[in-house]
Amino acid sequence: MDALKGFHQNVLASKAKTLVRIITHCGIYEYLRMPFGIQNASSHYQRMINTIFPTALSEGWLIIHIDYMIIFSDSWSLHLERLAGVNMNISFKKCNFGFEELKALGHIISGLSLGIDKNKVEAVSINPIPQNKK
Repeated sequence: MDALKGFHQNVLASKAKTLVRIITHCGIYEYLRMPFGIQNASSHYQRMINTIFPTALSEGWLIIHIDYMIIFSDSWSLHLERLAGVNMNISFKKCNFGFEELKALGHIISGLSLGIDKNKVEAVSINPIPQNKK
C-alpha cells in the first residue's frame, strides 16, 4: 500500500509552521502540513507511522518503509480485517491487493521467500564502470 500524500497527512505544530514559511512579494505563507523536501521529514514520518502501528509491527504482519506499507496474512478474511484496522488514506492506484507474490523496494516478496528483483540488478550492471571520482 502507498499512503496517500503521506507527508501531508502530518499536521505541523505551530512552532514548526514558522520554520517552513515562504516569503514572496505577495505575502508570507506557512505550510499547515509537512511539506516534501524538508531534511528530517522522512525520519519524522517514519517515526510517526511506527508509533501509529506498534502492534502490527511487533506481530510481524506489517512492514513499513516511509509511506510504503506491506500487509500480509494467512487468509483473505484476516487480510481484510487487518486492512480495515489500518485506517489510513491510501493511494488505490499504487496499491496491490491479494497477491501471493509482489515486487517491492527492489525485492520479490512471497509467503515463502524474499529475493532480489533481477531487473533492478540488471539496470545497475549494464551501466559502465565509472572512470573518474565525480
